[in-house]
Amino acid sequence: MFFRFSSSNLSLKLYFRFSNYYDLVYRFIIKTQQRCGFRKAVKKPEIKKGNVEQLSNLPAESSEGLIHRRGASPNVESHAPYTHPRVLNRLVKPLFFSIGFTGCAFGTAAIWQYESLKSRVQSYFNEVRADWLEKLRPQKQGHIRKQINQWWNSLSEGQQIVSGIIAANAVVFCCWRVPSLQQSMIKYFTSNPASKTLCSPMLLSTFSHYSVFHMAANMYVLWSFSSSIVSILGREQFVAFYLSAGVISTLFSYVCKTATGRLGPSLGASGAIMTVLAAVCIKMPEAKLGIIFLPMLSFTAGNALKAIVAMDTAGVLLGWRFFDHAAHLGGALFGIWYIMYGHELIWKNREPLVKIWHDLRTKGPGGGANGGGSL
Repeated sequence: MFFRFSSSNLSLKLYFRFSNYYDLVYRFIIKTQQRCGFRKAVKKPEIKKGNVEQLSNLPAESSEGLIHRRGASPNVESHAPYTHPRVLNRLVKPLFFSIGFTGCAFGTAAIWQYESLKSRVQSYFNEVRADWLEKLRPQKQGHIRKQINQWWNSLSEGQQIVSGIIAANAVVFCCWRVPSLQQSMIKYFTSNPASKTLCSPMLLSTFSHYSVFHMAANMYVLWSFSSSIVSILGREQFVAFYLSAGVISTLFSYVCKTATGRLGPSLGASGAIMTVLAAVCIKMPEAKLGIIFLPMLSFTAGNALKAIVAMDTAGVLLGWRFFDHAAHLGGALFGIWYIMYGHELIWKNREPLVKIWHDLRTKGPGGGANGGGSL
């Protein structure tokens, strides 16, 4: 019995030694394969072309309503929250893009205003000279064309500018309905801090709506405040103000989403419209506002702005996901800042740029007495 016991011990020892040996050999082979790059490729999920419905599986459904639950939308890969500290470095590029775009927008608006004033003066003298020729020309025919011209001329300057914005939103809305454009629309017309494309969607998503109700509500509010905001800022400054508001509100959304880890796509003009609303409320705090669905209720613009800022602040702190409260709050804060400080800081300091442009125009070919200057 003793020898049997010892022999079994010996066989067990030999078995474990050989098992350990084969285990070491197996681990060595696996490590060698990994170093040489012989890893098993992970099968990527196939993205099927189809309807926009599966976007409801996104990690966070944003306020701007990237896609409604009942809508149709192409598949979007879900992004896990970033945990690496270098994730904040992804915000550097959007930050510089926002600063650069805002500067270019207001600089272009200043030059646009200069050219507009110059053309108005020139057209005034041309109209005086050609006034007598208009009486000799035959009148344009076409009842429909005449009605369109009358309707267009009846609009205020602000409504005319906003009509162009509404038309751009309508074109993008129609593009969402083209199946072959779904992937491009998601890439460039939805803003997501987890996406590889960060900068261009900050602007393009401002013109992007997937839901009819979402676009109709936003454009109605923008139309309602168009005359007031353009009378305050002027059309050139308003366009720069609106486009910059869309970019800056998206930047604020990027920062909040990255800080909280609640990453997800957003789209819509709500952030820029909140900027317009805040600017009008600051300029005219005693103006009476109402809700289209509740016409019996009315309140002052100042109280409305306080309520909106409080609600969006609560949404950011509590993590509400039905709306992109961060973009709304960022837009409202930018509107308040611009009316109180930004107008003085940015727009009223445009004279050096306009002077440089004027010098380039007058010294250029055909630019005056010194036009086509000597070498």
